Amino acid sequence: MIFVGILMYIFGSIGNILNIYIFTKWCRSKKTSKYSCCSRKSNSPLYLLGSSISNLIVIIYPLSTRILLDGYEYSIKESNKFLLCKLRYYILHTFDLLSLTCVCLATFDRYLISSRKVHLRKLITTKKQTKSIILFIFFLLGLHSIPIIIYNDISKTGHCIILSKFYSYYYLYIFQIFLHGIIPIIFLSIFGLLTLKQLRIISKRKNHYGMMNSDKQLSRMLLLLSLTIILSSIPYCIEQSYYVLFNENNRKQTSYLFLYHVTCSILFYTNPVFSFCIYYISTRNFRSQVHQIFFPRKKFSLLCFS
Repeated sequence: MIFVGILMYIFGSIGNILNIYIFTKWCRSKKTSKYSCCSRKSNSPLYLLGSSISNLIVIIYPLSTRILLDGYEYSIKESNKFLLCKLRYYILHTFDLLSLTCVCLATFDRYLISSRKVHLRKLITTKKQTKSIILFIFFLLGLHSIPIIIYNDISKTGHCIILSKFYSYYYLYIFQIFLHGIIPIIFLSIFGLLTLKQLRIISKRKNHYGMMNSDKQLSRMLLLLSLTIILSSIPYCIEQSYYVLFNENNRKQTSYLFLYHVTCSILFYTNPVFSFCIYYISTRNFRSQVHQIFFPRKKFSLLCFS
C-alpha cells in the first residue's frame, strides 16, 4: 500500500494536472481550426475538465489518507475522526461521483453532436449552461453526501463505520453498487454504442479521415473508461457487501481480508489515477498536446476531438 499508493499518488497528481491544463486550453478555444482540438459546439472538454479536477481532489486527500491509514497503520481517534473519517468519506464520494457523472455527460454530449436528428442536436447546451449543469450536479451530490458526515463514526477497533443500520444498506446499494457501478457502466455502454453507430454512418457518407479517426479514438476511449470503472468498482462493492451482509460491519480483519482490502483500495483509485493514461493512449490529439507541453519547439498534427 505504501509503495503502490505513493506511486499512484505522484503519477495521478501529475497526470490530472496535465489533464486540467489541456482541457482548459481546449475549453478556451473559441473557434475550430487546425490548432483546436474540439469543435466549437462540443462541451466534452468542459465535462472532462470537471472530471479531472474531481479526480485530482480525490487523489490529494482521500488517497493520501488511505495510504496513511492502511500503509502506515495510523489509527483514527476521537481528535481526528472528523478529518480522517467524516470529511474524508464526504469528499471521496462527492467528487468521485462528480467525476463519473462528468464522464457520462461527456459521452452523452458526443452522442448529441454526432446525431443526424435535428431535435437531438438542439439539446446541445452552451458552455455557460454546461458550467451551470456541472455546478448544480456538484451541489446536488454535496447535499446527498451530507448523511455520510452525520452517520460515520469510529468503532472500538479504530475503524470508520456507519452507525445507522438503515443508512448502511442505503450506502451499500445506492452509493457503492448503483452510483459507483451499475449506472455509469450501463450509461457509458448504451450511449457509447449509439455514438459509434452514428459516427460510422457519417464516416461512410463523408469518407473523411478525421471523422473515421475520431470513430476509432472514441471507441478506444469508451472501452478503456468502461473497463476502468468496472475494475475500480466491483471488488470494492464486494468488500462492502461482505461487511454489511455477512460480517455485520465488524472490521476486525485476518491477514487475508486485509490483503483483499488493500487490493480493493488500490483498484478503487485506478479510475481517477489512470485517466491520463486512458486519454493519452486512446486519443491522438491528446498525445499531440502532451508532446507540445514537453517539446514546444516541435510541431505535431492535431485531429478533431469531437
